Amino acid sequence: MSFRKSVKPAVLAVLLCIACVLCACEKNADGNLKCSLSVTCETALGKITDASIVPEDGVIFSKDDVSFSEGESVFDVLLREMRENGIHMEFVNTPLYNSAYVEGINNLYEFDCGELSGWMYKVNGIFPNYGSSLYFLCDGDKIEWIYTCDLGKDVGGEESARNGMEKNEK
Repeated sequence: MSFRKSVKPAVLAVLLCIACVLCACEKNADGNLKCSLSVTCETALGKITDASIVPEDGVIFSKDDVSFSEGESVFDVLLREMRENGIHMEFVNTPLYNSAYVEGINNLYEFDCGELSGWMYKVNGIFPNYGSSLYFLCDGDKIEWIYTCDLGKDVGGEESARNGMEKNEK
């Protein structure tokens, strides 16, 4: 095993520990943890005409008052809310990254609107550069799942999609 390969998991573990400490959440006044969750696909409007997949307003799900438990991730909340509300969702677990990858929500899948289309998420207006099952929630977080048709460029997530690479890098 090369030095580089052995260092990557250790660095990832340290970064996750730091993130957990920095995101230590305090419960709100009533002792509950709450967030908001929306799932939208405005970018697919006009590209997919089946209203059972892409609603006329592009909003698949929206709820401002979602309860969650300490230690739950963005993915945990999405999965639970989709199940509870009868919205079809498919994902695959990726053991290498210890993360889940969302393939489709409401029968709208990656690649349905071209080779650069798929689901992205942001929390409090920021597209994290890591999997949703590794993003642990804090009280008051605003979770947005957004369908992109252009690898994030059409939804403001191009930096995350490029993995933080400079525009000139390949």
